Amino acid sequence: MLMTMKLETPAQIDFSAEVSEWIEAFDDVVADDWQHGAELLETLRQRAREAGVPTPSDVTTPYRNTIPKHDEVPYPGDRTLEKRVESLIRWNAMAMVHGQNKKDAGIGGHISTYSSLATLIEVGFNHFFRAKYGEEPGDFIYFQGHASPGVYARAYLEGRFDDDRLKNFRHELRDTPGLSSYPHPWLMPDFWRFPTVSMGIGPLNAIYQARFMRYLENRGLIKATPRKIWAFVGDGETDEVDTLGAISLGSREKLDNLIFVVNCNLQRLDGPVRGNKRIIDELEGMFRGAGWNVIKVIWGSDWDALFERDHTGLLLRRMEECVDGDFQTFKAKDGAYLRKEFFGKYPELLALVSDMTDEQLERLHRGGHDPAKIYNAYKRAIEHKGGPTVILAKTVKGYGMGSSQARNATHNEKKLADAELAAFVKRFDIPIPEEAAQHGTPYRPAQDAPEIVYMQERRRELGGHIPKREVPKLDFTAPALDYFGEWTAGSNNRAVSTTMGFVSILRHLLKDPTIGKLIVPIVPDEGRTFGLESVIRQVGIYAAEGQRYTPHDADMLLYYREAKDGQILEEGITEAGSMASFTAAGTAYANYKVPTIPFYMYYSMFGFQRIGDMVWAFADSRGKGFLMGGTAGRTTMLGEGLQHQDGHSHILASTVPTCVTYDPAFVYELAVVIQDGIRRMYEKGEDLFYYITMYNEDYAMPAMPEGSAEGILRGIYKLKPAAGEATAQLFGSGPILNEVLRAQEILATKYGVHADVWSVTSYTELRRDALAVERWNRLHPAEKERVPYVLSALGDEGGRSSPRATT
Repeated sequence: MLMTMKLETPAQIDFSAEVSEWIEAFDDVVADDWQHGAELLETLRQRAREAGVPTPSDVTTPYRNTIPKHDEVPYPGDRTLEKRVESLIRWNAMAMVHGQNKKDAGIGGHISTYSSLATLIEVGFNHFFRAKYGEEPGDFIYFQGHASPGVYARAYLEGRFDDDRLKNFRHELRDTPGLSSYPHPWLMPDFWRFPTVSMGIGPLNAIYQARFMRYLENRGLIKATPRKIWAFVGDGETDEVDTLGAISLGSREKLDNLIFVVNCNLQRLDGPVRGNKRIIDELEGMFRGAGWNVIKVIWGSDWDALFERDHTGLLLRRMEECVDGDFQTFKAKDGAYLRKEFFGKYPELLALVSDMTDEQLERLHRGGHDPAKIYNAYKRAIEHKGGPTVILAKTVKGYGMGSSQARNATHNEKKLADAELAAFVKRFDIPIPEEAAQHGTPYRPAQDAPEIVYMQERRRELGGHIPKREVPKLDFTAPALDYFGEWTAGSNNRAVSTTMGFVSILRHLLKDPTIGKLIVPIVPDEGRTFGLESVIRQVGIYAAEGQRYTPHDADMLLYYREAKDGQILEEGITEAGSMASFTAAGTAYANYKVPTIPFYMYYSMFGFQRIGDMVWAFADSRGKGFLMGGTAGRTTMLGEGLQHQDGHSHILASTVPTCVTYDPAFVYELAVVIQDGIRRMYEKGEDLFYYITMYNEDYAMPAMPEGSAEGILRGIYKLKPAAGEATAQLFGSGPILNEVLRAQEILATKYGVHADVWSVTSYTELRRDALAVERWNRLHPAEKERVPYVLSALGDEGGRSSPRATT
């Protein structure tokens, strides 16, 4: 028989009194300075970890504003005039899209995104977005692309656009100036800086722009100022991996010059972003986990009194019971619905709002529509040190758009019904006749109206109008071709690859006393593959904190050197991040007035087909620089499999109009192209960038044939004439050109067929020239026909008409 013994449970010690004392003491610390409270908590957590006490860390906080009411500072602006300005902008943005679609069905445009974003960017325009800091560049704003009508409407009120410009919204290619659908520096080069509407590209580029700004400061190329990078992001946009994929870089490099504002209107094109969850909770966890400073702006000021009167915490509990699908419905319905479905679950909450009408309940604001809440969040963001900040602002999509507000179809709204227009005009007090409202007529008060005077004064105080893109005249002289004499002279029978030839040219450029500091080498972790060890030792890898460790190879000549003023951007395994750095460096001539020359080296297969959309955005930004596609072609690294067999990157590159492509076989060709590229982009100011392929095959590099420079740049030149009268013409580019030379010899010695060998450095340039000539001839039938360069170069050479005579 088993005997059981009941163990006595030790008496529980009551710590409630001691806990109350701790809480009271902590409250005193927070009341004095909330930051001291945060430091105290972190110190306690550290001490607990040292003592072996588990300290679970929550990555989300209660579903209410981060900044409590008692920590807010008074709003500094004239709320009445600012509200008036915002109302006028809302009308003109909506009228622009509505009017255009009424005249031109199907032209498209977006109303609802700006309706949710308006207050968020207006507080920035009135109090935070600086156009300049003394003579230095000001803040950079990455605007949410679909909100562009609102930015245009503000510029219209400022007098930067006239009525005709607004009426040509989405008709920017007409004879008179218009407005592009989204932020496009190519179409509006004096206005937009950054193309953002391709989801995810804006946030990613903003992160690397903030890092590149620090890079320029730490290398002494620009002065350090309090300038900020502001990126306005849609909550639905965060599903794009590009949006959140690089946020760890912001905290890792302590980028306190970076501020994300996520417009959490809870909706994407088809429906809720997270119908069964809360997107703000999800994003807070991601950003806090990545080390960002997170500020939530969820509820407007009219909720403060309700929170103060709720002594049980039931209001917050009810909020945290709801998901975003609920919150969307609450805004799509009226105040009576909110009373019943939200407050009505608990009698105590019904009593809490018993003195409020249904209309008052319907007008309870979300934080992203409250200037005071937004101002305090922005103020805390720009004052935060040691890392980036994200502001999660809850808004309503289609705010103020009547029956379209917060509905799933609101993103596709292009025009409103007459009744909705009348309600809009009434709500925002727009002084125009009903008929004008129905036609979407823009309205602008006189320039001496109080609201216009106020908005102009605010911008004067902040340094001028934005967005605005200005390109300074560059005082830049490219090195002459003889500067590259070492590489045009050949390799004296020494076998080298075009990749090694490029690295040698790069080292030489980096040493140049004039342009060396402007060279920005970029590589995604494969620097040693490209033979960059000597360059790493020469100029160092950029590291914001310097090199805080002793590398294991420190006793070697070519050790791994990191430095705060290092010149190489070694990005790790991220082609997207590397392209974002290339974009920042390739547009610095306009954004910072510093003509940096980026050389981005990567495996050619991991270029256009992997980050093609970013290449298009780079072209749209009027970027300059060199994309260097290494290990190109199908004769390199055969053991790696098809993922390294590149036979098509030049075809992909050819689709980008501003991308000039070359496939050099010899180092002298490479030198000619690089010299001319620097001249065209930086001395002549052409808005171009270059894609050049490089190879690993080693062979002797010949000297540059006399008189071949023009042909190299135009795309074709005769490399080796036939020994006798040519009856065939052989073409080749890249390393395969060596096999073409062998074919020439075989044809002559074995078969008695003589052939000329041509180096085709760019099929793309030859094709573009031929198409341009064909178009010119078609448009000028009465004038003498022009001849494409490829035909003039070949002339009457024998065999040129035979398609089988090419390789």
